[in-house]
Amino acid sequence: MIPNSQPIGLFDSGIGGLTAAYAIIRELPNEQLLYFGDTAHLPYGPQPAEAIRAYSAEITQFLLGQGCKAIVIACNTATAAALSYLRERWPETPFIGMEPAVKPGARATRAGKVGVLATAGTFKSQRYASLMHRFAKEVELLENPCAGLVERIENGRLNGPETEAFLRNILEPMLAAHADTFVLGCTHYPFVQPLIEKIVGPGATVINPAPAVARQLRRILEERQLLSPELTGPHRFFVSGEKGNFEALATELLGFGVKVEAGVTF
Repeated sequence: MIPNSQPIGLFDSGIGGLTAAYAIIRELPNEQLLYFGDTAHLPYGPQPAEAIRAYSAEITQFLLGQGCKAIVIACNTATAAALSYLRERWPETPFIGMEPAVKPGARATRAGKVGVLATAGTFKSQRYASLMHRFAKEVELLENPCAGLVERIENGRLNGPETEAFLRNILEPMLAAHADTFVLGCTHYPFVQPLIEKIVGPGATVINPAPAVARQLRRILEERQLLSPELTGPHRFFVSGEKGNFEALATELLGFGVKVEAGVTF
């Protein structure tokens, strides 16, 4: 197999990274994706960075063993904990991470107040602190780790009055503090973006960083002459634990039938 026809690997703690996969399929329709959902260790947000680094290394080893030419860490928490480590360990492999869109959020706000929805692990990380220092000196970031939201999304509870009430408890204090821009700092959260947009209203801006990550991936593949001229095989999906709602939610989001291959355990 010539290098530019090899697949791109993506991983997340569960279904969240499918929002990045969706953006990549739209941006790069000729690229085959291998997606790994680490459902055995879900959720990543509350876990120590050392554990997330270990999971990320095992998943990377698996994806490289499948011939992946580049890897997208389709998880903000894993990016914060493991991106630098993975780049050091596999220097020849292009790694693309997901980070909260603090810079676009700071540019978009008119009120100078940005609501950031992420996870505890992301907020505690040095990468997030660096983003704040570099891009948010002139704005106020209103942060919420959204405890329980990832699990709610993994269980397929994407709408309905309970999920709306759950999100209102997160968003209404930010609205009361005059936030007019909201950053989705976890790849799971775009699954409930329609509800978020309903709550914050049409005058607010909601930023999903996945399309920007897909464009960054295109630039990196172009620079390394790794773009595939045509789609060479079906997208493939793996999980490390129970598949739960994975197939149904992936099929709904991506618009084609998704079947998970045999579970991979570490």
